[in-house]
Amino acid sequence: MTGESLAVLEKGLDAAEENNEPGELYDWQLPLAFMQKRHVERIKGLEVETEKWRMKERMKTVSVALVLCLNVGVDPPDIVKTQPCARLECWIDPLSQPAQKALESIGANLQRQYERWQARARYKLCLDPTVEEVKKLCTSLRRNAKEERVLFHYNGHGVPKPTVNGEIWVFNKSFTQYIPLSVYDLQQWMGTPSIYVYDCSCAGIIVDSFKQFAMQREQEMELASMNSRGTGNIFPQQSYKNCIQLASCAAKQILPMNPDLPADLFTSCLTTPIRIALRWFVLQDGRKLVPNITLDLIDKIPGQLNDRRTVLGELNWIFTAITDTIAWNTLPRELFQKLFRQDLVVASLFRNFLLAERIMRSYDCTPISSPKLPPTHQHPMWQAWDMALDICLSQLSGILNGAEIYRHSLFFAEQLTAFQVWLSHGSQMRSPPEQLPIVLQVLLSQVHRLRALELLGRFLDLGPWAVSLALSVGIFPYVLKLLQSSARELRPLLVFIWAKILAVDTTCQADLVKDNGHKYFLSVLSDSCMPAEHRTMAAFVLTMIVSSYPAGQEAVLQGNLISLCLEQLSDQHALLRQWLCICLGRIWYDCDMARGYGVRDNAHIKLNPLLTDEVPEVRAAAVYALGTFMSNTTDRTDHANAIDHGIAMQLINCIQDGSPLVRKELIVAYQGIVFQFENQFAVVAAQMLEEERLRDGSSISHSETGTLSPGRSGMRQAQSAASLQPSSSRANLLASATSSSASSSNNTTIPGSSHGSNFSSDGSLVDLGLRHAISSSAISPVGGLYGSVYANIWKALLSLVCDAYPEVTELATTLMNVIRQKAATCTLQRTRRRSAGCTLSAPGSPIKEGMVTEDAHHVKKEPVIATDFVPWCCRYFSQSVMKVPDDHDLESDPHHQRQWRFDRNQAMRDRAQEQCRMASFLRLDDQLFINKNPNVPTCMKFHPFEPLICVADKDGVSTWNWEHGVKLNYFYNKNPKFSNISTLEIINGHDCSLLLTGTDDGAVRVWRNYYSESNLDLELVTAWQALSDMLPSSRAFGVRNTGSGMVSSWEQESRYLYVTGDVRVIRIWDTHQEQKAQDIPTQANSCITSLTCDSVNQSLIVAGCGDGLVRLYDRRLSPVDSLVLTLREHNGWVVKVHLQRHGDGKIISGSVSGDVRIWDPRFSESVMTIRAAHGLTAMDVHEYSDLMAWYNCQA
Repeated sequence: MTGESLAVLEKGLDAAEENNEPGELYDWQLPLAFMQKRHVERIKGLEVETEKWRMKERMKTVSVALVLCLNVGVDPPDIVKTQPCARLECWIDPLSQPAQKALESIGANLQRQYERWQARARYKLCLDPTVEEVKKLCTSLRRNAKEERVLFHYNGHGVPKPTVNGEIWVFNKSFTQYIPLSVYDLQQWMGTPSIYVYDCSCAGIIVDSFKQFAMQREQEMELASMNSRGTGNIFPQQSYKNCIQLASCAAKQILPMNPDLPADLFTSCLTTPIRIALRWFVLQDGRKLVPNITLDLIDKIPGQLNDRRTVLGELNWIFTAITDTIAWNTLPRELFQKLFRQDLVVASLFRNFLLAERIMRSYDCTPISSPKLPPTHQHPMWQAWDMALDICLSQLSGILNGAEIYRHSLFFAEQLTAFQVWLSHGSQMRSPPEQLPIVLQVLLSQVHRLRALELLGRFLDLGPWAVSLALSVGIFPYVLKLLQSSARELRPLLVFIWAKILAVDTTCQADLVKDNGHKYFLSVLSDSCMPAEHRTMAAFVLTMIVSSYPAGQEAVLQGNLISLCLEQLSDQHALLRQWLCICLGRIWYDCDMARGYGVRDNAHIKLNPLLTDEVPEVRAAAVYALGTFMSNTTDRTDHANAIDHGIAMQLINCIQDGSPLVRKELIVAYQGIVFQFENQFAVVAAQMLEEERLRDGSSISHSETGTLSPGRSGMRQAQSAASLQPSSSRANLLASATSSSASSSNNTTIPGSSHGSNFSSDGSLVDLGLRHAISSSAISPVGGLYGSVYANIWKALLSLVCDAYPEVTELATTLMNVIRQKAATCTLQRTRRRSAGCTLSAPGSPIKEGMVTEDAHHVKKEPVIATDFVPWCCRYFSQSVMKVPDDHDLESDPHHQRQWRFDRNQAMRDRAQEQCRMASFLRLDDQLFINKNPNVPTCMKFHPFEPLICVADKDGVSTWNWEHGVKLNYFYNKNPKFSNISTLEIINGHDCSLLLTGTDDGAVRVWRNYYSESNLDLELVTAWQALSDMLPSSRAFGVRNTGSGMVSSWEQESRYLYVTGDVRVIRIWDTHQEQKAQDIPTQANSCITSLTCDSVNQSLIVAGCGDGLVRLYDRRLSPVDSLVLTLREHNGWVVKVHLQRHGDGKIISGSVSGDVRIWDPRFSESVMTIRAAHGLTAMDVHEYSDLMAWYNCQA
């Protein structure tokens, strides 16, 4: 086998699951790493467009014109009435009184019927009017109504039918003639917005004529507008096409004359729907369970329409719910909003219009509306209405006789049950639940309110689409009013519902503050008896209330929200801690008063412990809160500066955080202090450039201060763990940080700077090919300007520019360019002054002679960088929290896929176990796969359960299917050119596997879809700097001098990643928390070359070293005492160490000298030695069986 060829021997896999050793986990029990939401979804806010539920403008019908043309006692000449004939007008028989008195009584009764729907409107009666009277009435009402709606009700039962020319009839003063009144004129008098009700035969003619005249008027206004452009006259634009019209029948239909019905049947339906609905129901054959109900009994039904506890009140309540439901399920959403949610009078008239259509169609009349509604007279919900009437009427005789008490209808309980059934199978793919408007009505009832809120919460939990539907149906004012309730049992439900609403639509914050709704959530948050989940939702709601809303900030500050949040920062519930931090960050964003309260309560000190929280989202939220705390002060004082400097220094440690979420928020947080002290940062950058100019090309060298020169080509490292001294080459560091982002074209050299300090035309630094990684200890206070807060923050930003995660690099580069441009300007200014004989101020001294200074009143700059962390956190509440996760749902596709993978794993274990038994008497020389890799391999890794092998070269990874001998793909690791991939690990190999790559510059990257045939699905899950200050070492046998790079060991059971190599520590990363768990000093003078750990007991770490020693560490002990045993029998570089998972847990090690030794970890002497050929370069040991293989470069 040649060096660049890959030869793969049949490899046994894990032992059978039934033979698992104590402490091992089954596949179902093994935890998964890097599978949290922050890893599997993009960090973005909600992108779903919600329906427009909030009306652009609310309207009121403030004036009502009641025009009655009855001419009591005289029938119109073109109508032949039957005998007997319908005579009741507004439930009054006009022939039972003198004509004039009857007319006045009818008018007064009609006004009372309308007042039930709008009591505060201005009503004007116009009885048997003339044209002038109608004109005067309409113009007067329009003048008083201004921009509000006017209603025109026309009863033409005593005049001829409308004409085809668009005319209705009124009278002359002596009542001797019928006088036509053109609808064209009526339009002009009424203006817009208006609503018209026509109760007369052939009323459809009026509707058609109205539309024609409206189009004609618009054409006239357009023509007038075009002609007036040169004169400067402006004509008011009015759209008559949007006026609402309700007509009793079509253009060629006559009103019904059934003597059992009122003559104004259409008006009765619109104004007294329950009374006419009961009467019509009794008149129908076969539609009642109780046959002895008469029309006289109908008028004796007890109760008040506005009292839901009475018979009439409950019927009216049910009727409202049913008509709302029919409209919502039938009409387009926009039309529903306009007709049923914009104006109370319009909504009532259209609800009743649905009843009018049902009743009048049974008498061959088709009511007409504009805008036109689809037919609803046969909607299934009318059957529920009929049933409610039947049940009510069945009790009527007993109620009237006093023999029984009214039993309330089960209508709402049954409809809630139907809604609950829909929820058990509901989804966005199905039709919306038709009971949703009924749930809205049920919220008004204390009896059903708790159940209704629970079901509403379940519905809203289905997603943003469900929230949009609920808002469009009109749920908002109801749940807003419920915040006035003091019932504790409603608190969890209301908090949940409001969290769902605000997660989708943040515009509700103004309504909450206006109605003091924020106080409700303040009380929930302060209630220690409330579960943490509900307090979390309350914190989220309060966060939404204060987000970019000064009135909300002021309101919650009066409720001591900052103190409430700070008191609960130590709560055990991680999500609560996260949202408390975000809430604090939102409160004092652009609010100096809130910052003052925060300083008073030591908020910045209390937030500091959360920077090391075990949950990355909490750490990111804490960084966000401290960032907004630093960036919102406009009046700079020494005290404010001191606080901001302290916070900035606290945040520096976050550059070592393993989560990109935290590091991205850190950069945005530093943006605030960079803008606050932009001049100071510019001086730091310019001074670094000045030192580089004075040194004129000096390079980083291995000095006595501890800074190390790069040990091999590529110049991997720039600094050691020692502190940076003023004599260090900081200008090189400045330049090196731009190697991955700055453009190398169109470069211009700033006068006074060296070739190592070139700026491009836009002020950014050019690529110098120098990599820089600053350790936490390197950022330490030292003397002079370089020891200042600004210099340390500058160094932190330099390291973030070189971050392994591209988004972090992009944010840091953008922010650094702001400083660079300022520094370039500063350098040019100083160069000019130097040429003019000016003396540069010493570092740290007061800046004089026009140098940059700090303004007392800082002008806030617009941010140049931002993240979607907070919007992404908000998205959590827009997603379902009640739904069982797919991987826990036994019927879901993800669960079936996992089950298939685990069955496959078991089959592979069984096969491996069989092959292990055969290995004792069979030769392992069957060559299964050989192929040439595109580049020289640096390391490789088998997939434990799939026929895959990942082969890494210098800067990329190839994935091969070794069963078929096919290369599946190749992708670039995105590591810098001077670094090499030195380690590979398969994460979650038993399930959805990920590939971890480690490079010799200390960076770790985790990839998803790494073996897909196309790199289009390749995704970088996370990346971080696992090791800092990598120290170069030499191998005694190698062709070229090189170090071990990064060495790693993955422990799936604990989700721990052990990394070491050219460093003096073994660093343990908790990948679940994404932060460093422990540093164990190697106590060795050489690099670590191989690493293994005890995944069963999770305590022992075995490290092979470049000096030939094998060191054993117990991580349960203190770091100083962790080295428990040193094995000294190897004479050269240790190639491989392995700790057996089964049996006695023997240690197997092999070195370049060709000796393979087996150790008992209890003793310092080996128990067995196997002599292999000298020049051993690679070795591996089977995870579960007594098999090992090695590679000899001299073979």
